Amino acid sequence: MAPVRLRHPKGVSTIEVLLDAPDFTILDLQQEIYATTNILPSRQILKAGYPPRQLTIVPDLPLQALGLQRGDQIIVNEASSDQAPPPQSQSSSVPARSPLAPAPTQTYTAPAPIPRSVPVQPSPPVQSSGPDSVEVDGSFLVHRIVPDDNSCLFSSVALVFEQSISKAQQIRKIVADGIRNNPETYNEAILGMPPSQYIATITKPTSWGGAIELSIIAAHYSAEIASIDVETGRIDHFSPGEHGAASGMRAILIYSGIHYDAATLAPMADAPDEWHQTLFPILSGDDNSDPILVAAKKLADILRSKKAFTNTSTFDLRCEGLKGEKGARAHAEQTGHVRFGEY
Repeated sequence: MAPVRLRHPKGVSTIEVLLDAPDFTILDLQQEIYATTNILPSRQILKAGYPPRQLTIVPDLPLQALGLQRGDQIIVNEASSDQAPPPQSQSSSVPARSPLAPAPTQTYTAPAPIPRSVPVQPSPPVQSSGPDSVEVDGSFLVHRIVPDDNSCLFSSVALVFEQSISKAQQIRKIVADGIRNNPETYNEAILGMPPSQYIATITKPTSWGGAIELSIIAAHYSAEIASIDVETGRIDHFSPGEHGAASGMRAILIYSGIHYDAATLAPMADAPDEWHQTLFPILSGDDNSDPILVAAKKLADILRSKKAFTNTSTFDLRCEGLKGEKGARAHAEQTGHVRFGEY
């Protein structure tokens, strides 16, 4: 490990990175910076050298490609909402990974450091004919995409717990019953509106769901729900809690910022639906040692490399120029408008 100084809007910090390890990538550096500064990788503007020059960010390249040395200083700024973030692309010098294959474990010779003054030319995105997946002990954890129709959370949950997205409305009823049966927990202060109004809203097929709904669903099925955020790689755990007995099983959801999908295990990426395993034993409380969670994070890495996420604090909505998910929710409640699209 080698120290690298960060000068960022909150002050000066020092992080430890693997400068000479070929498997420590620029994306790993960005995640370390995110942990220190809370600036998302997609919004980071990085400069180094003297005079400071903006670094070209290619997440899949080894950190060695930036030519950083022990004790170097990186200046970190956050792109404003009207400023394009620094380019992030795959380098043509790095072999493209098939989304159906596991991340390579063998070592390789890192490319020569890229001069900071020479921009990296992006390569065209890798096209895949099947769903994104990650190999796990001979099987594949598969990204299961559900319709983008305002019921994605309920469809994803129906897929993993009921094996059919057609039961999304049944999941909404489970949420409504959970609120109705636990008035002390799900009161107006928690829900942001009277429980009866919340129930009437959430049972409509056009209403979005979030953390409250996932907590209730986890309690109903006595299983943990792990939601992986594509942009940051963060895993949010929703446990059965006091209203449900834990079964020791876990479901996996993939969250893009505005959309939920599911992740299930199959003997092959394009296996029929009935061959998919949708719940998994919890083998470890550590996100970095449970094999299914490790695979889920790799699956999020694949989607992140394809920019398959939305920053909800900055994206614009076509409906009257609303900004962000919170604005969309408030506008939907006031007007009944529920179909939004990004600019």
